[in-house]
Amino acid sequence: MTTPLRTADFDFDLPEALIAQAPARPRDAARMLVVADALRDAGVGDLPSLLRPGDVMVVNDTRVIPARLHARRGEARIEVMLNRAEGGGVWHALIRNARRLRDGDVVTIEGAEDCTARVMGAPEGGAALLDFGPDQAALARALERAGEIPLPPYIARPDGPRPEDAADYQPIFAERPGAVAAPTASLHFTEALLSALAARGVSRATVTLHVGAGTFLPLRSDDPRAHRLHAEWGEVSTEAAAVINAARGSGGRIVAIGTTALRLLESATDNAGRIHPFRGLTDLFLLPGHRFRTADLLMTNFHLPKSTLFMLVCAFAGMDRMKAAYAHAITKGYRFYSYGDASLLERAA
Repeated sequence: MTTPLRTADFDFDLPEALIAQAPARPRDAARMLVVADALRDAGVGDLPSLLRPGDVMVVNDTRVIPARLHARRGEARIEVMLNRAEGGGVWHALIRNARRLRDGDVVTIEGAEDCTARVMGAPEGGAALLDFGPDQAALARALERAGEIPLPPYIARPDGPRPEDAADYQPIFAERPGAVAAPTASLHFTEALLSALAARGVSRATVTLHVGAGTFLPLRSDDPRAHRLHAEWGEVSTEAAAVINAARGSGGRIVAIGTTALRLLESATDNAGRIHPFRGLTDLFLLPGHRFRTADLLMTNFHLPKSTLFMLVCAFAGMDRMKAAYAHAITKGYRFYSYGDASLLERAA
């Protein structure tokens, strides 16, 4: 009989001093824990020697937008976190003080007062649909003037993001605007590292998953299976699918750079592990017991206790192995979370 999963099973004690408040400089100077049958302390710069000619890295080219906005409805102030574009100028947004809003209300963005949004429907669960109108260029300009980079709450910025955060929290692969959180494994890459990987014979396929604000939301139930992820928009192009399938067909390994790339791959595969073009929403929640059909390796940062992402890495590499890996990382002083160090995980048999 299988023991039911509990959220408490994914808890661990993390010293606050290990929560990284700034990235390593240069980016590829971060440490990296290799998690396979044994643990190995390495560095991100060792990645070319850890991969093989013919392997393919799958990277996420989403670009973080300044999605945190301060707004007001009359005298009432609210905080808006844009979460997902719905098309036609409509955004799904997480709202602090959402109870102050009603269907049809108009909110004005502070710092860009020419930018307004109409509330569509009654807010529900701290979220609402906001209609900014069809002029996407005007909204983009307003975000640049008035928006903030939506750093995770564990990066202490009491006075708001620092100027350097705009670059530090943007991956080297970033091309397509739409994310409100960075695919943080990608923050470790530099042009020098990419050149070394290409010289090693490692190819690259690019996909898109616009990471939503739901990535920061805690689990509120002791049963992880009761949790529902906010849907996120993703795309695997015909070209990317062909590159990945060709690498697998010739004996290469699929290396997912980040949990976002892995979730999208698993959303776009068939039962035989073949990747198909994909364009749409995914809310795939990967828990222990999931049979992975795509990536052989996963490069990712160290994640929060009791988080959906720690559950994902336990599903991928094995719960006992990951608990041992995190205990090792804490003992060795690895830096955790978005600006922290990396791990390279081998998929459990």
